[in-house]
Order: sequence, then C-alpha cells, then structure tokens
Amino acid sequence: MLDKLITTFDSGLRTVFAGAQAARPRPDAHLDEPVLDANNKAHAAALMRINHVGEVCAQALYSGQALTSRNLHIVRALEHAAAEETDHLAWCEVRINELGGRKSLLNPIWYAGSFTLGAMAGALGDKWNLGFLAETEHQVSIHLQNHLNQLDETDIKTRTIVNQMQQDEAAHALEANQLGASELPAPIKMAMTFASKIMTKMAYYF
Repeated sequence: MLDKLITTFDSGLRTVFAGAQAARPRPDAHLDEPVLDANNKAHAAALMRINHVGEVCAQALYSGQALTSRNLHIVRALEHAAAEETDHLAWCEVRINELGGRKSLLNPIWYAGSFTLGAMAGALGDKWNLGFLAETEHQVSIHLQNHLNQLDETDIKTRTIVNQMQQDEAAHALEANQLGASELPAPIKMAMTFASKIMTKMAYYF
C-alpha cells in the first residue's frame, strides 16, 4: 500500500506540474496549421484548456479509483484508460500552446477534487466503480461533441484532436460496461453534470 501511495502521489505531481508525454503520435500531425482570426483562435484555445482540465481530472479519477479498487481486472482497465488519457493530456497541452493559450491556473484544485471522488467510487465496489467510469466517459463524450460544434470548421487540427479524444472516451465507456458497470442513479448523474458545467465555465476563463 505504501508503494501504491508513493506511486499515486508521484503521478499526481507529474500530471499537474510536468508536461505530459504522449505514447501515440498526434492525430493532427500531418495537417497544416489553419489561418484563424483572433477570436476563433482565442475561443479554440479556451476550449482546449477546458479539455486539458478534463484530462487532468481523468488522471485524478483513475488514480483514485485504482488506489481503492480491489479488483485487478478493473485496475488494469483503469490503467489502460489512463495511458490513453495521458496522450490526450499531451495533445491538448501542445495545441493550447500553438493557439497562444495557457493551461488552467486551477489544475491542482481540479486534480485534488477529482482524486477524492475517484477514491470514493473505488471504495464503493466494482460495479459502482465501473458505473462511475462509464458515466464519466459518457458525459465527456457529449462535452467533446459540443466543442466540435463550436470549433471553426477550418480549424481542422483542433477538430481532429478532439474527434480522436471522443472516440477514445467512447471506447473506455464501452469497456467499463463490458466489465459489468452498474447504471448510476439519476441524482448522481445530475450532480456529475452540474459539477461538470461549473468546471467548464471556470476553466474557460481560468
């Protein structure tokens, strides 16, 4: 347990304060940089900052869930999802820089809150742990589609990254359901949606 705690703490520090390194190549690497006006560029940078915050939260959730889960198969699934989310984290960070934006100033707070939720979900048992994972990925997928609807049609680089992220999130939700996720009660889903909206609005500016 001590080793797990040390590893988890180290992972948190690297997620919040160090630049992520992607294992997969960027899906937009072969595309030319589009010419965007100042407003579209700033809006895209803010949306990618929100997405980066989402990936910080995902890393925290998975770490918390894996720490308290007693099922090795679920821990492996969480680790697999976290590895792909690390790619997202790196892609978002680089794209934010390219668009002239910055990461959220509140990332340490987002991480701490999400880790706590993840640890609580993991402690509730396998079905609820997986249910929380599936619902999280489902809501993130909807959130990414909303961003695709907002991004300028000519910003093919940002759109390509977001599209790949959405596909990965859907696959994570499917894997959780296949492992036996339970449907979360409607009040919990509503609370998750409400918290996500607050985070999204704050991350857009901060």
